[in-house]
Amino acid sequence: MAHRRTLRQGPAFALVTAAYNEEAMIEDVIRSVVAQTLLPRLWVIVSDGSTDRTDEIVKDYARVHSFIRLERVVESHARNFAAQAMAINRGFTSCGEAEYNYIGNLDADITLEPDYFARLLEIFEREPGIGLSGGRLYEKMNGVFRPRGGFDARSVPHGVQMFRRECLDALGGGYMPLPYGGPDWHMEVSARMKGWRVEAVQECKAYHHRPTGAAGGVMRYWYRQGFMDYSLGSHPLFQVFKLTKRISSKPYVLAACVRLAGFVRATWSREKRPVSGEFIEFLRQEQISRLRSLFSDPLKPIRERSGIRT
Repeated sequence: MAHRRTLRQGPAFALVTAAYNEEAMIEDVIRSVVAQTLLPRLWVIVSDGSTDRTDEIVKDYARVHSFIRLERVVESHARNFAAQAMAINRGFTSCGEAEYNYIGNLDADITLEPDYFARLLEIFEREPGIGLSGGRLYEKMNGVFRPRGGFDARSVPHGVQMFRRECLDALGGGYMPLPYGGPDWHMEVSARMKGWRVEAVQECKAYHHRPTGAAGGVMRYWYRQGFMDYSLGSHPLFQVFKLTKRISSKPYVLAACVRLAGFVRATWSREKRPVSGEFIEFLRQEQISRLRSLFSDPLKPIRERSGIRT
């Protein structure tokens, strides 16, 4: 049984977690947050129609820790990429009356180092221009947690995105429900469009316990990732360059080929994109700028992956 803990003084923040039938993981996630050296003012766990013991486990901890609140979605809806975004947005709205300066999304299959929030919010406080930040994901390979590949200091994984409150308000208060996913990417680009910095912090470690794409099949996941890239307006030249680089890396060759196939198929079908023309133009300008920078400075990606600033 969990023991009651008191809040350490520090920046006030709130958390939201969307959970659907997460009885296997949710207790570990809760224990991870409860063990933090800096606790949230409020943590809304949105049970999105769970039919297992998820609600029971959350209620058990909520009786001990007053900052934990269970909110249950009872309305029937499709199980798709948009459903998670809507559940998180519901949690964001539920946090409205709480006093906090930052609000974060934490996926229901991620645990954290004990000083994760203390480290992250210290950086937020020190760097007022940062609107969106979060740590680096570690995933289990051969029984050992290792850093997820492809770290980019300008990109924060969806499952650990933390927003400055003013930034989230400027972005409309929540994620855009997108048919093929990518709400995290959409928020990152939208934040930069509004003049905010987006910065991942690799010293803040988060452990991802479910392999990406495992829920619906890995190949299907990567194929839909190609559709996601198209739906958000990724520049074809940048897309080909990015995936060609991955094809040259043996562990990712199949995933890159499948993702490229999805992008080509989506481009051929000319589906209507859910984002604005302004968003697409801004994203493509960023991508072309990165390509130009890469060709003029080949070592830049290495510095970015290592978190070295210039």
